[in-house]
Amino acid sequence: MFFFFFNLLLLLYPSTSFPLCTNSEAPITLKIPLKFCSYNGSSCCNSTEDSQLQKQFQAMNISDPSCASLLQSVLCARCDPFSAELFTIDSVPRPVPRLCNSTVSTNSSQSNEATNDFCSNVWDTCQNVSILNSPFAPSLQGQAGGAPVNSNFTKLTELWQSKTDFCNAFGGVSTNGSVCYDGEPIKLNGTGTPSAPHGLCLEKIGNGSYLDMAAHPDGSNRAFFSNQQGKIWLATIPEVGSRGALQLDESNPFIDLTDEVHFDTAFGMMGIAFHPNFAQNGRFFASFNCDKGKSPGCTGRCSCNSDVNCDPSKLGTDNGAQPCQYQSVVAEYTANGSTAQPSSAENARPSEVRRIFTMGLPFTSQHGGQILFGPTDGYLYFMMGDGGGDGDPYNFAQNKKSVLGKIMRLDVDNIPSAAEINRLGLWGNYSIPNDNPFSEDSDLLPEIWALGFRNPWRCSFDSERSTYFMCGDVGQDLYEEVDIVSKGGNYGWRVYEGPYPFNPISSPGGNTSANSISPIFPVMGYNHSQVNKQIGSASIIGGYFYRSNTDPCMFGRYLYADLYSGAIWAATEDPENSGNFSTSTVQFGCARDSPLQCSSVPGSDNAALGYIFSFGQDNSKDIYLLTSSGVYRVVPPSRCSYTCSKETSTAVETPGPTTSPLPSYSNQLSPISWLLSALFLLLLSIA
Repeated sequence: MFFFFFNLLLLLYPSTSFPLCTNSEAPITLKIPLKFCSYNGSSCCNSTEDSQLQKQFQAMNISDPSCASLLQSVLCARCDPFSAELFTIDSVPRPVPRLCNSTVSTNSSQSNEATNDFCSNVWDTCQNVSILNSPFAPSLQGQAGGAPVNSNFTKLTELWQSKTDFCNAFGGVSTNGSVCYDGEPIKLNGTGTPSAPHGLCLEKIGNGSYLDMAAHPDGSNRAFFSNQQGKIWLATIPEVGSRGALQLDESNPFIDLTDEVHFDTAFGMMGIAFHPNFAQNGRFFASFNCDKGKSPGCTGRCSCNSDVNCDPSKLGTDNGAQPCQYQSVVAEYTANGSTAQPSSAENARPSEVRRIFTMGLPFTSQHGGQILFGPTDGYLYFMMGDGGGDGDPYNFAQNKKSVLGKIMRLDVDNIPSAAEINRLGLWGNYSIPNDNPFSEDSDLLPEIWALGFRNPWRCSFDSERSTYFMCGDVGQDLYEEVDIVSKGGNYGWRVYEGPYPFNPISSPGGNTSANSISPIFPVMGYNHSQVNKQIGSASIIGGYFYRSNTDPCMFGRYLYADLYSGAIWAATEDPENSGNFSTSTVQFGCARDSPLQCSSVPGSDNAALGYIFSFGQDNSKDIYLLTSSGVYRVVPPSRCSYTCSKETSTAVETPGPTTSPLPSYSNQLSPISWLLSALFLLLLSIA
């Protein structure tokens, strides 16, 4: 049956690329993502082949992280659904894929239209790096693949005379009859995921610098904004298309907690959350840091304790601070005192109703702190980093008796008695949901919902699929990741940093073996080498699935960013609900008629945002960027002269919560493309 469709495709479209593996079989449908190679959904590799590629990679013994990242992707291209096209040149099998080495031609079938000279990138990054058993040996060029021959030469500069010779041997361009590899999974114009939008158009509506945003639970056009110093403001948001600015009185905050909050570079108010029934009960919550040397109420148990085999007296100071001098706090407040109707309250008293959680931090970094309510269960989710220290030296993130490096799930509606809190050893005033993972894994602390995080920095639930709980997790030296968080999931740190094995410098708290866990690898992310090469740093900012009608070409894509580089990514899942994402950076400009003046990055059309701290979402599902230079909102692409075939006057000017399903992309695909897609799906179903 497969070859019937194979021959049909050749007869109908002899110059069109289609999914096919090097063994002349159709790609398989993966039940779970591969561990080493970043392929989900469909792939030409099974788990055994994935493991073999990992062993081949490890045998190369590549010391340079940037080169290692590129070589891993090159090896994993064998798992690409188009691997037959990539690894066969003029009917001759090759040990490495055809590497894109020029701009994609005008008659290219590849949808990314990448100007990425990937072959040059491999040469520039790896030319002087030792690669044992190199797949780039000249004797293998043009010959059948297999284990590379042994050679005393390990560097590209020893194997090839120049970059030109190297790319003449391994490079190529994409045409209608072929594809080339540019470091990302292959996508075609007529199949799979549609091309990324031309750009993300922003308008600047506020000059303030905020760390968090929460839509007002009453469903109105209002939202709360908080800064790191400890203030929360209630603002009115102008309608899209009104050309209005954010209505917010800086001199009159909704609540001022600066007397309680310890503010410093890595400390402050980390998150805010308003109870789903805030409009009736007036309850809201703040997550912040305090200094027990300055605040009498800053008294929590140290996270370095005997339960986790940690002795705080052996930690020493960190940036001049004693162990557990600084604490992570979640406290409850109320707006009931200022008005009979909490939804109309414009101010709240800075007096705690109760202390929900207090914990001493072992070091002065990586302590997360975001809080949010689950959209269907009403429980409070609390994101906590590994507590700091280079490489999580005490292995807190993998320790099931520590709440560091975890996402917690707490019931703040049913407060137990003091005796019950003491009996259960809880960290504060909350109860444990009965269906938390501890009910299935007795070794877990009952608060824990998921583990293995370094520093989760901004998580969100998809407003149309509550099971998609997305979290950006900040890496250390190599990789920034986005995870789909599920109950009881282990996300790998510090056994892995993203998809890469991690070896800590020191391990006074012991190690966790890779064989003892079943890590869930990220669904998207990026290497530090891909961004910010000037300062060599990166820090991911998790975002949201875009569910507004304002930019219909962005609908259904997950947006995330980097703190330092000013880069924004749009990720598209294909097929839907598969967990298989393709990502690309998107240009982001400022609307010509922005309510507040924007500036551009010198030498670029991108808006100069400064540092990107967080994303936000309002009750109309419009998306905001909270940056060091102000508050920006995503607006219709035409206001930046970006092309979007789906944009209409109705779609872009009428605000309000969206109830539309994920739109069909049929108007973007030709009849040929739809036939190819239908045949591909049929091939997958019978493979």
